[in-house]
Amino acid sequence: MTLTATATTTAAEAIATAGSAVDALRNAQAKPTVFPVQAEFTNWRSEQRAWREGVALLDQSHHMTDLFISGPDALRLLSDTGVNNVSRFRPQMAKQFIAVNHEGYLIGDAILVYLEEESFDLVGWHMVLDWVQFIGETGDYDVTFERDASSAVRQGDPTLYRYEVQGPDAEKLMQKVSTIEVAQTRFFGMLEFEIAGRRIPAIRHGMAGQPGFEMWGPWEDREVILQALVEAGAEFDLTRVGSLAYSVANLESAWVPSPPAAIFTGERMEEYLDWLPAARMGSIAGSLDSEDIEDYYLTPFDLGYGFVIDWDHDFIGREALRSHAKAASRKKVTLVWDPEELAAAQRTLYEEGVPAKFINLPKARYGQFQTDRVLHDGRDVGISLDAGYLANEQAFVSLATIEEEFSAPGTAVTLVWGEDPASTKPAVEAHRQIQIRATVQPAPYSRFARENYRRNS
Repeated sequence: MTLTATATTTAAEAIATAGSAVDALRNAQAKPTVFPVQAEFTNWRSEQRAWREGVALLDQSHHMTDLFISGPDALRLLSDTGVNNVSRFRPQMAKQFIAVNHEGYLIGDAILVYLEEESFDLVGWHMVLDWVQFIGETGDYDVTFERDASSAVRQGDPTLYRYEVQGPDAEKLMQKVSTIEVAQTRFFGMLEFEIAGRRIPAIRHGMAGQPGFEMWGPWEDREVILQALVEAGAEFDLTRVGSLAYSVANLESAWVPSPPAAIFTGERMEEYLDWLPAARMGSIAGSLDSEDIEDYYLTPFDLGYGFVIDWDHDFIGREALRSHAKAASRKKVTLVWDPEELAAAQRTLYEEGVPAKFINLPKARYGQFQTDRVLHDGRDVGISLDAGYLANEQAFVSLATIEEEFSAPGTAVTLVWGEDPASTKPAVEAHRQIQIRATVQPAPYSRFARENYRRNS
C-alpha cells in the first residue's frame, strides 16, 4: 500500500492505515533528502582522498538535528535514557550517546555536548533525540527542549553553522587560522579556537582515524568563518567536500548512521507512536523482508557498542540489556563486494530484461534503515546496513553485523541485493533481486583507521 502522511499524521495512525509497522516503513513515501550543500566542489573521488592525504573542509550545517536540553533535571534525564556513564560528565565535554528501549534493543546514537551547567546539545539523526524528548516531556523532569531540525524539514535558516576539518594537515590549518593556541585534547575532547575575533567551541574529532576538528557557532557568523578557513587553507591545498563524498565518510570509520530504530513494539511504545510524527518514523529498504518488525531490531552489541555501557547506573532497558549481553552472537564487520559480480549487477542496466536494483555511487543506501540479507552457504547469518564506494581503498563495501563464527577476515559470504517484491518507495524502481559475493573484512576496513581509532579513543 502506498502511504502519504500529512504533517499532522502520527506514526500510530500511519501504521494503522498500512496494517503493520513493516508495511508502513517498507512503503514510506519519503523522498530522497537533498541538503543545500554543493554535491561536488571538484569530484567526489578526489574529495574523499583529501581527508586521507591533506585537509578537507566539510559543511555539516544542514544534515543533522540539534536538540537543546536545559533545566535542573537535564542530566538526570540523559542518565535515565542513555547507556553511558554521565557521572563524570562536565561542561565542555562531549561523548557518543546511545539509547535502547525497555527491552534492550537499540534506538540509536548521537553526539552529546555538555555546553554549560544544566545545558546540553544532543546532535545527530532524530531517532534518539525524539526518544529522549518523549521521555522528558512525559516524565517527572524539570527540563525544556528546543529543536533545530535538519534543513530537509526546517523552515528558515539553521541556528548554528557546523564545520569540520579533517586530514593530516588539519591541525596545521587550525594553528594557522586560530589566534589562540590549539589545545591538545583527547578524541571527543572539547577545546576553543578564535577565528576572525570569534571564540568558537570545537570537538577533537577523527574521521577514518585522521586528525580533525568539528566546530560550530551562530549562523550569522558562517560566512566569515568559512572565508577564514578557506583562505588559511590555501597553503595546505584545502579541499572543500561536497555532500556526495561526505555521504561515505561513515563507511571508512565503520559507523552505522541509522540502524533500524527499535520503537515499534514493547513497553510504552504505543504511547510513543501516538506522540511521534509519521514523518519521523523512518523507512525500511533492502532484501530483508520479514513481517515481524522485531527481526529488524539490533542490540548495542551487534554494532560493537558493548564497551560504552555503564552497568553501574540505572537506565531504561538495563536489565534486558544484561540478557542480551549473555546472548550476544553478532559482530560488526566490513563486507567487500566482489568486483566482478558488482560489475555484472551494474551491467544489467544495459542488457535486455529487468535490471538489478540500481547501485548508486558513491552511496548505495536507498532507505533510512537499509537492511540486506547476508548468507553463508544459503543460510541467513546477518544483515548489511549501509553500502558505498571508498575511493581511498578502491573498494565497494558495506557495513554489516553477522554471526561471530562467520566474522573472521577472509570469510566468503553472499549479499542479497534488491527487494522482492519491490516496495513503493520513491527510490525503488522495477528491478530483480540478485546475489553478490562478498568477503568479510574488519571494521573499519582501513588499517590506518583501525589503528588510529584505538590510539585516539
